[in-house]
Amino acid sequence: MTSLPRLYAIADAAFGDPVVLARELFVGGVRLVQIRNKNASDREFFNQVVAILKFAPADSRVIVNDRADVALLSGAGGVHLGQTDLPPQHIRKILSATQILGYSTHNSRQALDSERLPLNYIAAGPVFPTSTKSDADPVIGLNGLREICSRASRPVVAIGGITMQNARDVFACGAASVAVISDLLNSDDVARRTREWLRYNSEVCGPHSTFTL
Repeated sequence: MTSLPRLYAIADAAFGDPVVLARELFVGGVRLVQIRNKNASDREFFNQVVAILKFAPADSRVIVNDRADVALLSGAGGVHLGQTDLPPQHIRKILSATQILGYSTHNSRQALDSERLPLNYIAAGPVFPTSTKSDADPVIGLNGLREICSRASRPVVAIGGITMQNARDVFACGAASVAVISDLLNSDDVARRTREWLRYNSEVCGPHSTFTL
């Protein structure tokens, strides 16, 4: 079985080279990193994921954003799909049994619809306003997140505008994990900021708090 850590880091190319960012995140101690590069060519993105897998710790997971083909061909730990990507029920058929499949939801209806899909976890958000996506869906707020968490049968990863200042409230809604981008990658020392996040999560949730997928 695979555990979902409380901190779900995203190495987003909007903040720099995702290979460099992923390395810093792993150095800081994170063990689950999603690789996101919306503007890369197919080959560039594939090469970036392969490069990251070469130095990723043995006990870590590298998740590919959107591109199931890249996840499959590179041997990455899984893929995260959005609402406009290929249907999860078809993607699940081409992934190995050990690869993780995640799916973004942006309201309670989408979250409920996802219950019939072969997923390991769902993401819910944006919880708060976010600057990392120009086409972000409407903010669901803590109340929307709480409703989704109360009705979901799978772990929920909260995403969107999450910082150490509001993460405690997010976890209180029932989120299994928080996906963090800006509050990690905007730091001049990503590894140090990652360690600060992990210490914070340990204080809030306990040192070994994970959810099994």
